[in-house]
Amino acid sequence: MTVPLLQAERVGRIYGGGLLGTAHTVALQDFSLSVGTGKPSITAVVGESGSGKTTLARLLLGLTPPTSGTIRYRGEDITRLSGASRRAYRTDIQAIFQDPYGVFNPFYRVDHVLTTPVRKFRLASSRSEARTLIEQALRTAGLRPEEILGRYPHQLSGGQRQRTMVARALLLKPKIIIADEPVSMVDASLRATILASLRRLTDELGISILYITHDLATAFQVSDNIIVMYRATAVEAGRADTVVQAPAHPYTRLLVGSIPQVSLTRDWLETEPDVQRPDERDAACRFADRCRFTMPICLTDRPPLSRIGPHHAAACHLHGEHAQLAAKDLNDVLA
Repeated sequence: MTVPLLQAERVGRIYGGGLLGTAHTVALQDFSLSVGTGKPSITAVVGESGSGKTTLARLLLGLTPPTSGTIRYRGEDITRLSGASRRAYRTDIQAIFQDPYGVFNPFYRVDHVLTTPVRKFRLASSRSEARTLIEQALRTAGLRPEEILGRYPHQLSGGQRQRTMVARALLLKPKIIIADEPVSMVDASLRATILASLRRLTDELGISILYITHDLATAFQVSDNIIVMYRATAVEAGRADTVVQAPAHPYTRLLVGSIPQVSLTRDWLETEPDVQRPDERDAACRFADRCRFTMPICLTDRPPLSRIGPHHAAACHLHGEHAQLAAKDLNDVLA
C-alpha cells in the first residue's frame, strides 16, 4: 500500500474555550483527505467564509496545530518531524496565499523573495546558477524576468505579484502546492491567466494542487475534483463535472444557482421559500436552518457522507438510502 505524501486523518480545529469557559468555534471537524497520491491532480475545496477552507490549508502547512486528529507527511506526524524529514516537508509542500502584496517587504526589491529560498535551501552553488534558476521559474509562471527583477513590489501589478509567488514556489520543485484563494485579489481579466498557469503546473510538471476558493465557477474551470465545505464539514465531494452539473447537496445546489448565467430572464440568485426553519443550534445538520428540505431527522441525526455514485458523495439525509462513506474514505470518490 502506497503511503500518501500528505494526509489529514480525522483532523479538527477548535478556537476559543479554555479555562474561563468562553464560547468556542469549531473551525474544522473530522476531516480526512490525502493529497499527492496517484496521478497529479487539482482538488478544489469550495465554500463560503467560515466554512473551514483556510483552516484546512493552515493545518496542512503546519502553521496551525490540529485540536484533534493528525496531519502526516509520508506517514509521519508533521509535529514530530525534525532534521532532514522536516526539510523535505518544507520543500515538497509549498503555499500560494491570497494576498501576494502581504508577502513582500516593500523595502526590498522583488528579487528578495526569490533569492531567499535559493539561499536557504542551497538550491544553487553560484550567483549565476541562482539567477538562471530564478529566471526559469519566472518564465514557467508566465512572466518575463526583465520585467520583474530589480523592481519593488508596488511597481508590479497584482497579477505579476501573484505569479511571482508561483515562481517562488516552483524554485523548490514541490510535489504539492496549497493555493489559498490565489485569484480573489486580482482583476477578472487576470484570473484566467493565473488559473491556466496552475493547470500547466499539474499537467506539465506533475504538481498536485489543493485549490482553496469561495468561487465555484473557477473551481469548475480548473479542478479535477471538488470538495464542498459548509460550517467546518465536507458536505459534498466528487469529480468537478459531477458536483457542478449534478449537485446532490442542497448547499451545493444553492452555490450552483448563484453562478451568474448569460440570460436576461433568469435570476442570478436562487431564491429560497419563506418557511420557518429551525435554529442551527437545535439541528444536527448544520445546513438545516437554510435548507428547504429539512426533515425531523435533520434535527436529531448528523447526516453522514453517502456514496451516491462511483465518484460522488454527499452528506444529506435526502440520500439516506445510499451506503455511508466514512470521512476517512473521502479519497475513494475523488478521481
